Amino acid sequence: MNRTPLRPLARVIDARKHGQNPDTIEAAERCKRDHATHQKLRKRAEARLTVLGLAFFFGFCLIGGKMAMLAVSEPVEPRLAAANTGIHSQRADIIDRNGITLATNLVTTSLYAQPHMMIEPKRAADALAKIFPDINHAKLTEQFTGKRKFVWVRKKVSPEQKQRVHEIGEPGLLFGPREMRLYPNGTFASHILGGASFGKEDVRAAELVGVAGVEKFFDARMRDPAQVDIPLQLSIDLTAQATMRRVVEGGMRIMQAKGAAAVLMDVHTGEVISMVSLPDFDPNNRPRPLLKGNPSDSPLFNRAAQGVYELGSTFKLFTVAASLDKGLVNENTMVDTQGPIKWGKFKIRDFHDYGKQLSVMDVIVKSSNIGTARLAQAAGTQVQKDLLGALGMLDPTPLELVEAKHIKPLLPKNWSELSTMTISYGHGIAATPLHLAAAYATLANGGLKVDPTLLKIDAKTAYGPRILSEATSKTLMGMLRNVVTRGTASFGEVKGYSVGGKTGSADKPKPSGGYYDDKVIATFASVFPTDDPKYVLVLTLDEPSIRAAGEMRRTAGWTAVPVAAELITRLAPILNMRPEVAGSGKVHYTQIQN
Repeated sequence: MNRTPLRPLARVIDARKHGQNPDTIEAAERCKRDHATHQKLRKRAEARLTVLGLAFFFGFCLIGGKMAMLAVSEPVEPRLAAANTGIHSQRADIIDRNGITLATNLVTTSLYAQPHMMIEPKRAADALAKIFPDINHAKLTEQFTGKRKFVWVRKKVSPEQKQRVHEIGEPGLLFGPREMRLYPNGTFASHILGGASFGKEDVRAAELVGVAGVEKFFDARMRDPAQVDIPLQLSIDLTAQATMRRVVEGGMRIMQAKGAAAVLMDVHTGEVISMVSLPDFDPNNRPRPLLKGNPSDSPLFNRAAQGVYELGSTFKLFTVAASLDKGLVNENTMVDTQGPIKWGKFKIRDFHDYGKQLSVMDVIVKSSNIGTARLAQAAGTQVQKDLLGALGMLDPTPLELVEAKHIKPLLPKNWSELSTMTISYGHGIAATPLHLAAAYATLANGGLKVDPTLLKIDAKTAYGPRILSEATSKTLMGMLRNVVTRGTASFGEVKGYSVGGKTGSADKPKPSGGYYDDKVIATFASVFPTDDPKYVLVLTLDEPSIRAAGEMRRTAGWTAVPVAAELITRLAPILNMRPEVAGSGKVHYTQIQN
């Protein structure tokens, strides 16, 4: 760094030459140097003050912005989360399509004991046995008087029970905070929700994990801290679900059925509006799984999504759909119905003698096994397999239930020509009612594939690829309507609604092989309204029977159909469907907008 000297030699010599004092030169130079230093320090100070001012300005802006965000945000109730436990106890709520709570968390209390801190352990065990009658008194006394230092007494304690334990006055009885899963609607939608249980736990918190149903399928999403405050919205309508359960339960009792399953599905989106399996259970007090015997005997068994049944004549519509779509027949084509059809030692017969021939329309209306088998023979095995595969009848459904993920329809090992004929009328192949509902939804909506879902879809449609032509779909709906007006489902007529459907009555297989003579699986797959399809309803009854017209009846036309008709009568208003009867006698349908 170059610095100017305080006493420049040339100027000092010049000053002395003119008789001036050289010290004034030094003073002037020093003054100039001091001024330059002062200016430099001043600029540095100004820069520092500017930076400090900007820091304060941005700090106040940040605090002000945060305060503004807090002022306009919705208040949120703090959730229980024990610190430093390593256990995440929070879990997102589940709501129905209208925002009604189906599952939520409830802050509760656990009860545990530290026997080494007890004053009177035997008296404490006696008192607890009175508060909790189902407790093992002898075992608790042994634990309290033994060498154990920790004993779980109750994982969940009500406020009343907590107060009574307090009144025992035993210092060795302690309480811990935790959250429990609450299902406020009890048994409604129990197979859909599944249930939750405690995972990792200690005295300060407990982890809630899904054990079945959507609780397990979406377990990671439900426990994700980033989404715990965002409810999982299902496609289920709780009002429709409650109505369906009550009606199906009543119908099951009247028809003396062992079990029942029902699925209501939107034909355009695949949304499951309600799904019932009976007998069911309360997810607040989930029973233990069966360790032996038939799994279907357990109330935990979901007959709608897990029950694989031969669904009988409901499959006839698939056979006719394939023939129509391939242009092999039309609804007026006459089909040979003379029988029986002999194939080796097997014979295919009709329930009644329908004469020499029936139109394709009447093959469905009268439910002719022989006529359907003839159509399947003419179309061929590959056409049948292709259509059933495209409709999803050969693979597990993609429904968001862990129970449904691995349930694959039962198919013949060797898909022979005989298999093609028997499958055409629903024998030799077994699927779930959920499979059937999704397939009928595709047939009803114009032939576009839909997949069943338990999640609410905002769009009005969720179509996949085209499976059948629109003309074929319309013809099929006309056939289903005729089944109700003049066929096997005459009890399915609902005044004011154009209901169509197909009955199916299949002999129930024995566990040891063969079929029972007096036990059937009765199914009615219905669409309403048929002139503008909106919903599919599939109802299946396990071993129904009712005495009517002087004899015992087991077929779907006498058992499943009347129950389905009552269901549609109750559900249509809930689904905002209002019939309007015009003066011409035709019925028009409007859907009320929410």
